[in-house]
Amino acid sequence: MNTVIRLLIATIAVLVTDLILPGVHADDFLTGLLVAVVLALLNTFLKPLLILLTLPVTLVTLGLFLLVINAAMVLLAAEIVPGFVVESFWWALGFSLVLSLVQGFLSSLDGRTQQGQP
Repeated sequence: MNTVIRLLIATIAVLVTDLILPGVHADDFLTGLLVAVVLALLNTFLKPLLILLTLPVTLVTLGLFLLVINAAMVLLAAEIVPGFVVESFWWALGFSLVLSLVQGFLSSLDGRTQQGQP
């Protein structure tokens, strides 16, 4: 059940971010859901490998290169999901930043404590 709630929060965050940024377009709720699933899968399987491969650059830039990796994940999701369009790298970077802020805000409204609830 926790996974379903997190996926719903991520979907709503994708759709809200789509409304905020004019360079990002998601067609409908189903597209937002698919973007949330694809981003979750990319962040689970591909992102750790990219972080490992770019560790020297990440250390030299004091972690700022992780923003580039996040933007690359968004651009890759835009290539995979039909109906989800990101106009440029900078919109992808903005999307990843706004998405994390909106998702954090929505997760804080959940009402359950992170320590006591599974």
